[in-house]
Amino acid sequence: MTSTLQPALVTEVHKRPDRWLALCVLVLAVLLVAVDATVLGLATPYISEDLKPSGTQLLWIGDVYSFVIAGLLVSMGSLGDRIGRKKLLLVGATAFGLISVLNAYATTPETMILARALLGVAGATLMPATLALIRNIFHDPRERSLAIGIWGATASAGTAVGPVVGGFLLEHFWWGSVFLINLPVMVVLVLVGGRLLPESKSPNPGPWDLISVTLSLVGVIGVVYAVKELAAHGPSGEALVTGLLGAAALFWFVRRQLTLPSPLLDVRLFRNRGFSGAVLADLFTVLGLSGLVFFLSQYLQLVQGRGPFEAGLAEIPAAVGAVATGLVAGRFARRFSVRTVVSGGLAAVGLALGTLTLLDRSTGYPLLGAALLVVGVGAGFSFTVTADVILSAVPKDQAGAASAVSETAYELGAALGIALLGSVVTGVYAGFTGPAGTPAEAHDSLGGAVEAAGSLPEHTSEALLSAARESFVDGLALASGAGAAVLLATAVAAWFLLRGQKLEA
Repeated sequence: MTSTLQPALVTEVHKRPDRWLALCVLVLAVLLVAVDATVLGLATPYISEDLKPSGTQLLWIGDVYSFVIAGLLVSMGSLGDRIGRKKLLLVGATAFGLISVLNAYATTPETMILARALLGVAGATLMPATLALIRNIFHDPRERSLAIGIWGATASAGTAVGPVVGGFLLEHFWWGSVFLINLPVMVVLVLVGGRLLPESKSPNPGPWDLISVTLSLVGVIGVVYAVKELAAHGPSGEALVTGLLGAAALFWFVRRQLTLPSPLLDVRLFRNRGFSGAVLADLFTVLGLSGLVFFLSQYLQLVQGRGPFEAGLAEIPAAVGAVATGLVAGRFARRFSVRTVVSGGLAAVGLALGTLTLLDRSTGYPLLGAALLVVGVGAGFSFTVTADVILSAVPKDQAGAASAVSETAYELGAALGIALLGSVVTGVYAGFTGPAGTPAEAHDSLGGAVEAAGSLPEHTSEALLSAARESFVDGLALASGAGAAVLLATAVAAWFLLRGQKLEA
């Protein structure tokens, strides 16, 4: 019966006139998340100056969103499979817009950290819902590959739109305005999506297991927090206990999923070598890139003296490369093989990061722009194909949970990357030797040094800024080298893990 009905189903989907319009609505949600992630890095110097966070608080502002979203993605993806992906997407988008207002008007570092955490709760509903809806709207494999490419290209475009729009706003308004740009996107998404998007969910969902939800959240946050503390402060009893608690919660989570008739996540999916290889490739790719992405805007503004708008424009080549390759990645993977495209893309990113170890305070833009373009090209190939592999490996009724695994790898990689590579940058930076009279807060962050320099005599101020900028660039170069090593090792691993893997014809 299935083989008789399936061709009719595919034909019906081909004839649906609104599937591409529905995709346009879905990519708005992706744009919402991508813009938010990029404008934060651009606004960091202003947040640092206004809220005066410590170095640790500044890292928390940067990565608490990823911590929370990584801990909740699997739970939210599974919830969408149960209550309906459209419903979850619209509710999440509404919450995302409203909580953005709280981010915009935060008055203390603690309030900003809380606002970013709440935004992570809302953000956890968006990405898995969009990918799962794509899986259920586009049944034809080649159309689905193109749709995923457009989905990924929009995320990359968001990384370009965010800095440019954010830079314009930062030059004309206060830093909170960069979060308020989420509101018009959210309004369009909710109003148009409510009319255009088809609802889809699992036909036999089973209950949403709250114990599993709690174990997932505690496990991911516990492990990531422990890694962050170890990287920032070295071994401690608190970090060890937290890490063990998180590992125990994840172990219990896996054991529980194997016994539940309707698990939150079918962990048996990881027995599929292609699925596991794609997930691991995403995790380590983002880990290797995140430290660079988080600190690049600070380098462009606080070291090279560019304005926010100019700094945003300087980051565009990465987005251009990712958009261009994301749209053709599926075609290349079918022609040359999945592992060739993914491994080749990762190797290109690794080599580009390697060139950034040559950064100094006066590095010209041609080197930086060319490196960013290659990073975008490689990432566009890799992320698009791995997303296609992950979605193709599961039945439609598990699309939400599988999409959540993909996004969890992304967010977990971002959190670990900012924690580990960010700690490399801040660790090297904090050790700089300033002139006599250098305030202690100048060692917390480069933004703190710039602010402190404004209250010092001219000669002392120049010496402080020179030492601080030199140390920051040394840390950024070291983090770029570490990221390059991670990417090249991941390229080799992907070559073996994705052996024989093919996209659906």
